[in-house]
Amino acid sequence: MTPAPEAVALAREVHELLLARGETLAVAESLTGGALGATGTAVPGVSATFRGAVVAYATELKTEMLGVPADLLARTGPVHPLVAAAMAAGVRGLLGSTYGLATTGVAGPDPQAGHAPAEVYLGLAGGERLRLLHRRVDLKGDRAAVRSGAVVAGLGFLREILTDGNAG
Repeated sequence: MTPAPEAVALAREVHELLLARGETLAVAESLTGGALGATGTAVPGVSATFRGAVVAYATELKTEMLGVPADLLARTGPVHPLVAAAMAAGVRGLLGSTYGLATTGVAGPDPQAGHAPAEVYLGLAGGERLRLLHRRVDLKGDRAAVRSGAVVAGLGFLREILTDGNAG
């Protein structure tokens, strides 16, 4: 999947904000399957702010690689705001970044475990005071549009936190 120009522009803006602050980003992806990391690395010079990505598509990898509590996954399933926040915290710790950004959800076309297609959760962990945040995003379109929309929404979420004065 080639990153959309809008997504690359957002990634560039996030990179510049992080660079100015001396901070870094790592991403944990489920429904985006590597598209978030690919978009971030499309920006020249991003190695100064991008630590890496973990694609934990299988549910058990969310626990094994990212430290998402198994009891949380058993209670909620992988498509849940607290899972997104835990994925973000896990990748932040694993890759030693200032911020962790995570995506989980249902790209479609079929529902999954009671969740509608295009139901997406974003998780964000980081800052000096380690904030754990999550957000639900309902997107429209086919599978590719949902995945692309999740990338844009995730980068927009991080940009919002970095520019609202409450990132620390």
